[in-house]
Amino acid sequence: MKIPGFPGDKDKKATSPRRKSYALIPPLVLWHPWWHQFTDWMVILGTVLLCLLMLPTRFPGLELLSISPNWLLIWVVAWSVNRSVFSGILAGIILGLLQDAMTSPHPTHALSLGIVGMLTALIQKHRFIQEDFISIALIVFGMVAVADTIFAVQLSLEGNRYLESIWTYYQRATLTSAILSSLWAPVVYYPLSRWWQQIKLIRNS
Repeated sequence: MKIPGFPGDKDKKATSPRRKSYALIPPLVLWHPWWHQFTDWMVILGTVLLCLLMLPTRFPGLELLSISPNWLLIWVVAWSVNRSVFSGILAGIILGLLQDAMTSPHPTHALSLGIVGMLTALIQKHRFIQEDFISIALIVFGMVAVADTIFAVQLSLEGNRYLESIWTYYQRATLTSAILSSLWAPVVYYPLSRWWQQIKLIRNS
């Protein structure tokens, strides 16, 4: 049985004000171009600082045989995969010098990371490999082997260490670091890649 309503109910519902929802942070497209640049630099500096702090940190599940992922190398690969060769080399050298400041400048990490940035940019420039999680993991795996080989060669050229012990440790450490770094590469690569793609689309629009 339908219950008749009061005559004034319909008018009250029609004249009731609608609630509007306002976002606390406006969409990225509406930001001033200066804020785009500033936020991009903050993301770059913040993620680099986070990778630097993760280097000496040992969390359960993030290490194998007392070896952790090469976070700075993962960042260099994520940066260089869509940029020029010069930009990749420059990023690798800067991050290598920062790693030298935290560890030891002899031998330097700037050489190995600079070459990693160059090779990553060249691989993507010639489209030898597609840009997805598996491809990035494969690139990181190979670049860890390249970087550790360069580092081991530098140690060997110093002449104050036993070559046999250097290369024995290198074989074990390189494989472990390459496996861990390739597994954790998407964690660093995906959010950075999404952010830089959005910034690029906004700048080109």
